[in-house]
Amino acid sequence: QVQLVESGGGLVQPGGSLTLSCTASGSTFNNYAIGWSRQAPGKEREEISCISSGDASTYYTNSVKGRFAISRDNAKNTVYLQMNNLKPEDTAEYYCAVATFVTYRGGNLACSGYDYWGQGTQVTVSS
Repeated sequence: QVQLVESGGGLVQPGGSLTLSCTASGSTFNNYAIGWSRQAPGKEREEISCISSGDASTYYTNSVKGRFAISRDNAKNTVYLQMNNLKPEDTAEYYCAVATFVTYRGGNLACSGYDYWGQGTQVTVSS
C-alpha cells in the first residue's frame, strides 16, 4: 500500500508561481501513475494532470495546459506540479492520488481509478 503526502501550497498573487510536491511512501513508487486533482469550494473535484509511471507521459486538463507542468523524480518518490501564471480561479484544495487505470486514447495519456488520496494542500490565489 502507498501513502501520499502533498506539500507546497500557500497564498500567491495572481500571475505568481507555486510548486506542489506529492511524496510517496510505503510501496514501489516507480510503478504508479500519479495524478493531481483540485476541489474549489462548492465545486466537484476535478482532475487536472497525470503522469505515467514508465515513459512519464503527461496529461493536462485544458484550463491548466501551458501554465502547469507535472514531473516526477523516482529517486525521491516525488511527483511535482509546477504552477505558473496562477489565476484566482486556480484557488482550491489540491490533491494527489494513484491512478490505478492508465490508457492511451489517440496517443494521449488518460488516467482514472484514482485511489490512495493524500490529505491535500490549499492553494489560494489572491491579491
